[in-house]
Amino acid sequence: MKKVVISVLLAGFIAFPVIAAEGVMHVLSTFNVEETADRLERLLHKKGITLFARIKHADNAAKVGVELRQTELLIFGNPKIGSPLMACQQSVAIDLPQKALIWQDDNAQVWISYNDPNYLKKRHTIAACDEALSKIERALFGLSKAAASD
Repeated sequence: MKKVVISVLLAGFIAFPVIAAEGVMHVLSTFNVEETADRLERLLHKKGITLFARIKHADNAAKVGVELRQTELLIFGNPKIGSPLMACQQSVAIDLPQKALIWQDDNAQVWISYNDPNYLKKRHTIAACDEALSKIERALFGLSKAAASD
């Protein structure tokens, strides 16, 4: 039974398109930028996570005559999760609160991108804080996956 459960979990992770590159995780969305950002915002609210800002970069760029593909940034956080990480290594505060970039690439695919917590661990030489990092990693992946697909 244990082997079956592990196989099903692995298949779910393999089938879901996630790319990691240079400290950033990229999750492919089946929705357009606005709908993906709306879905993520609703999930954050439902989970009791504070949304500090939602920035529509393409709209702001248009105001200065620059054409930009749809690009939105959500800035959010939960002190119950982020504060223990800052207690381990205060410099990580420069990368908090968390951010999720929802953007359209030049092939019209939509992505949710966020900082890989393992990269933050390396960047800030965080030691003895694996539990907080794991919570953040699971939360970011779960939120992104839920916002990006049905």
